[in-house]
Amino acid sequence: MDQLPKCGANYTPLTPLTFLNRASKFYANRTSVIYERTRFTWRQTYERCCRLASSLRALNILKNDVVSVLAPNIPAMYEMHFAVPMAGAVLNTINTRLDAKTIATILGHSEAKVFFVDCQFVPLAREALRLLMADSKHSLGAESSIPLVIVIDDIDSPTGVRLGELEYEQLVQKGNPRYLPGELEDEWDPIALNYTSGTTSEPKGVVYSHRGAYLSTLSLVLGWEMGSEPVYLWTLPMFHCNGWTFTWGIAARGGTNVCLRNATASDIYRSIAMHKVTHMCCAPIIFNILLQAEPKEKGQQIITSPVQILTGGAPPPAALLEKVEPLGFHVTHAYGLTEATGPALVCEWQEKWNQLPRDDQAKLKARQGISILTLADVDVKDLKTMASVPHDGKTLGEIVLRGSSIMKGYFKERKATFKAFKDGWFLTGDVGVVHPDGYLEIKDRSKDVIISGGENISSVEVESVLYKHPRVLEAAVVAMPHPHWGESPCAFVALKKNLAGRTDDVSEAEIISFCRKNLPHFTVPKKVGFLAELPKNSTGKILKNELRAEAKHLVVSENHLNESSPDHSQVRVPRYGDQILQALSRL
Repeated sequence: MDQLPKCGANYTPLTPLTFLNRASKFYANRTSVIYERTRFTWRQTYERCCRLASSLRALNILKNDVVSVLAPNIPAMYEMHFAVPMAGAVLNTINTRLDAKTIATILGHSEAKVFFVDCQFVPLAREALRLLMADSKHSLGAESSIPLVIVIDDIDSPTGVRLGELEYEQLVQKGNPRYLPGELEDEWDPIALNYTSGTTSEPKGVVYSHRGAYLSTLSLVLGWEMGSEPVYLWTLPMFHCNGWTFTWGIAARGGTNVCLRNATASDIYRSIAMHKVTHMCCAPIIFNILLQAEPKEKGQQIITSPVQILTGGAPPPAALLEKVEPLGFHVTHAYGLTEATGPALVCEWQEKWNQLPRDDQAKLKARQGISILTLADVDVKDLKTMASVPHDGKTLGEIVLRGSSIMKGYFKERKATFKAFKDGWFLTGDVGVVHPDGYLEIKDRSKDVIISGGENISSVEVESVLYKHPRVLEAAVVAMPHPHWGESPCAFVALKKNLAGRTDDVSEAEIISFCRKNLPHFTVPKKVGFLAELPKNSTGKILKNELRAEAKHLVVSENHLNESSPDHSQVRVPRYGDQILQALSRL
């Protein structure tokens, strides 16, 4: 058997680009993309990608060159997930909510050769390029460090906005529709460069391989039980882990991509009704958008067939899942991170759970679940000994992963890559438990665990109780300094408005009392801050580093507050300006 070698007939490198080629042949006349009044078929999408890849080659884009794009969920953003790697280049999708300084840093660090910019973000891109030029003017080869800029005008409603001479549709039209991409020689070659959200540290460039992207895509399509011809609504940013690989996955199933420039409640409900949406992915923040929608935003349409939602990015509280499903959604919970090519665990539903009360079902759905098929293994370990924790649902450890969907490594960060991999495992930095049935449940980021008097307090568990309060819209719990216990829990909440449109009728004492009735007393927040909205990144993750800084600031100034104000519940803290409705008050 050792004498049977690999050859072109029995071995081809794995790449998600094959999904588009297949879709163009077998689903040629199916609708591939819908964006307002614009529609394409799979034959047209394949041709447009060939044209764009051809034009990129004509611009002297070579193998492994980085092509960056700053754009919302529009057709061009979708097409570039195929066209850029078809040209042999590496796609770098940039978070549209970043500031100009961070975007400039990414462009410089990635050494992007081309920078596609949607018309909506031209001012932001112009400032980022100015900073990049200022930073590089003293370096050697400064001119070559500035990428070629190409504007993406709105294909449905052109604006005429430009930044330089080139425009996306012009490149598509000038390209060769019969362009033949070169065959991939090595499936380990890079396909995408994605920068981490930087919620706990500086953003790092995560490199995906063609193999990892292909296998992760198949795993998620299978794990979510996505059938043929899905109608997928793009509420998840494509810049987030390449849309959790569903940019490639919808092509694999011959589905329809419904693109949204803005994920507003009215646009989501309108699109679901108009296009008969079957699937969508989102962070839990979208649940609040759906739940808080006004009647005029929902329109007259009723969701007649359940929309499948895959949610992740932040642990969804069970109470939130209970509220959103009656609206016409069926929620599946996933867990992942940029380094795992998006979701790595999916909470696969078991038939026997259908007999349980709704409250128990919601708690089960809030678990992170079991590994996707392309992960060789997942475990929760004590990092000091690398021993697996007991499957008791109580013993904490760090979630570790291994498999082909894990990143190649961090771009230009050899030390960080070495640190992320230990004894054949990728260390996620997330703390979790394993239940007796083998399902994992995340309890916290390792740096978000609150250690009070030697006891570990899971911020996620405290947050899940806060979400059960009928007036709490958003909640986050962080550590604050305590003179005796070292650390103690501090909660920040955003409230739903009452019938009078007010939020100042809920006091800190009421929230703390509610927690005391539902939590062990040592885990009850010692202070509660009220914000109009919790600070988040573009994926919906709450920026706890900002809240930790705020909690520390308030505790440090507590004596001053005590002396200067008899009514501490009304003290305003300037850190968030008008967003803060009430300062932390004293117990």
